[in-house]
Amino acid sequence: MANLLRKPSGTSGLVHAITPETAGWTYVGFSLYRLAPGETAAEATGDREAMLVLVEGKAEIEAGGRALGALGGRMDPFSGERPFTVYVPAGSGWSARATTPLTLAVCTAPGRGTRPVTVIRPDEVEAVTRGKGTNTRRIHPIAMEERDVADSLLVTEVFTPQGHWSSYPPHRHDEDDYPRMTYLEETYYHRLNPANGFGLQRVFTEDGSLDETMAVADGDVVLVPKGHHPCAAPYGVEMYYLNVMAGPRRAWRFANHPDFDWIAQRDAG
Repeated sequence: MANLLRKPSGTSGLVHAITPETAGWTYVGFSLYRLAPGETAAEATGDREAMLVLVEGKAEIEAGGRALGALGGRMDPFSGERPFTVYVPAGSGWSARATTPLTLAVCTAPGRGTRPVTVIRPDEVEAVTRGKGTNTRRIHPIAMEERDVADSLLVTEVFTPQGHWSSYPPHRHDEDDYPRMTYLEETYYHRLNPANGFGLQRVFTEDGSLDETMAVADGDVVLVPKGHHPCAAPYGVEMYYLNVMAGPRRAWRFANHPDFDWIAQRDAG
């Protein structure tokens, strides 16, 4: 698959609109709105569920015919705060009116439409430290499988300090072989601090049929259809990314690259 690196289409409005059709896969969709105060966005969910992640800023949200009021508060994803997130079931819809400058991520996947609208508040999301040494990073597991809030979607934030690696050791989740592994498509929405920095992400398979290394800029999205997908943040640049995953089973089971699994085994000791 070519064109794994998706650049934003502009600086305001709908700047990312990735669908299964444009990605060339089956499950994951990802959109991103950047709105000024007073501007609005709205979508019907159709046969897909959605999670609205307020990456930065505040908005008045309606979902499933309910007025949820003013949500948000984190004004910078690098502040250390956790975000507000709203789950919207299939067969419904949502709208947002920005009350401050707003970055709103819309994560979608197939849904059954039987779950309620749910607000996931910052104090309901853990802050987890993972890894050792320059593989240390901070995780906000917004809606992983332990939180029974969605039919398909798995959503998490990761913060990688300067000079560190993330999604490492290289791992993959591209086979439907539960419980050994689950098939999950994945998007990475990257932010960088400072914004004029860069990060690196490699997406590669063990047989070499896919091997792309990309320099990611602030606001880029990387598609991971299969294979391993580690990231690196250069010295002087912090990396944030919002992960969206979905597949036929809502579970995250992966296998490390056999050449690098010794790192995970050593660090687990």
